Amino acid sequence: MENKLICAEVIKQSGIAFGTSGARGLVSDFTADVCAAFAVAFIKSIDAEFSFNTVMLAIDNRPSSYAMAQACAAALKQLGLSVIYYGVIPTPALAYKAMQDNVPSIMITGSHIPFDRNGLKFYRPDGEITKADEQAILQNGVQFTSLYQLAELAVSKSAEQAYIKRYAELFSHDSLAGKKIGIYEHSSAGRDIYKSLFKSLGAEVTSLERSDTFVPIDTEAVSDEDQQKALDWSKKYGFDAIFSTDGDGDRPLIADENGNWLRGDILGLVCSQLLNIDSLAVPVSCNTAIEKSNSFKTVVRTKIGSPYVIAEFAELNKRYARVAGFEANGGYLLGSDINLNGRIIRALPTRDALLPAFMLLSQKEPISKQLNNLPKRFTASDRLQNFSRENSLKLIEGLKYDASNFIATLGYDDMSYQLNITDGLRITLSCGDVVHLRPSGNAPELRCYAESDLAEKAYKLVYSVFEKGLSATKS
Repeated sequence: MENKLICAEVIKQSGIAFGTSGARGLVSDFTADVCAAFAVAFIKSIDAEFSFNTVMLAIDNRPSSYAMAQACAAALKQLGLSVIYYGVIPTPALAYKAMQDNVPSIMITGSHIPFDRNGLKFYRPDGEITKADEQAILQNGVQFTSLYQLAELAVSKSAEQAYIKRYAELFSHDSLAGKKIGIYEHSSAGRDIYKSLFKSLGAEVTSLERSDTFVPIDTEAVSDEDQQKALDWSKKYGFDAIFSTDGDGDRPLIADENGNWLRGDILGLVCSQLLNIDSLAVPVSCNTAIEKSNSFKTVVRTKIGSPYVIAEFAELNKRYARVAGFEANGGYLLGSDINLNGRIIRALPTRDALLPAFMLLSQKEPISKQLNNLPKRFTASDRLQNFSRENSLKLIEGLKYDASNFIATLGYDDMSYQLNITDGLRITLSCGDVVHLRPSGNAPELRCYAESDLAEKAYKLVYSVFEKGLSATKS
């Protein structure tokens, strides 16, 4: 006898929640029925607004992702829908293909978080879901049949091919000629695409450290080990740049010719300047060099998370011709169709790693020189792992009322400051230094962003927050 389940009840009991971009949780909590509940609830929450008979799926390289895709596919077929499975490809490749074909899609990925966790990202036919869509999914009371058997999935290559074509046609075959590029492949979902694509644009490419086990690269908190790797590789091979991404290929990680990794928001700023963007939407955590550069007609600051950035595009597109956004993690979101190199590049309002990489690398000047004209504002960030959201919120709530002792512990004499509570707690000191604390939306972590006029000061500030500042709040 068929066992009927209700989506909202299954999702609630799973304990899985939406974070800054997608639903994330422990792999052990993403059972077949939980995946099915999310997939069915997603489709039922948008089927009155769109007409479609197909849903697209893709995965990252996590060990758990394929089984989750099988469960989603089985549930979607219960609804009478066709399923196209693209295998392991970058999230923006799936999103781009689905938007061009005007169908919804689901990406199974946990991005940068550890392999014992995973997630689901949902795309309507017109792009990434909104926060309102998330609530509609969580509250959807439609029924589905519990899953007992999962079928094998055949892989289509058409999304991968469309993503490659997007950039191969935008840039000339010699746009990267003479450039020596290292590609840190690790377990990135795009690792089978990048080398051939970079070579097709004229670059000399060296593959670096491909991994058979999943590597959780966080582009916002690059490990000391990965920082040293880039320095060593640059010295050994004489690269013009090193390119990498996070796990699902939507956040770029780029090192200059000296092996120094660029901050994601600085990468986004330079890319936007090169694209002649009129107006930007960026999260509140991004570097203030964006406004200080005086490069844009409008800069809108949002909560952290791509859905908040994307939500601003509709209004900006009413007033400006060239609209974009990016995040501190480097993910670039193109909010409008724009003319570039005499060709039209279509909007892709989801995080993408390739556009900012190609824009910087196709310039004649070395990357380090491209950064010389930017305002001297430097950001550092890190995360305190295994720090519960409850403790993060408690800490932030206390600092809202009085951060003087916290600031004094960091070594400042002048303790006057301004607060911004758009997302977490952002403290701007009288000297211009910034400390921004917020709980991660994807994992039990407390993130700290610090900004100053010297890179060394920014890094020391993050260190001081975790080593001294947090201790002071407990006393």
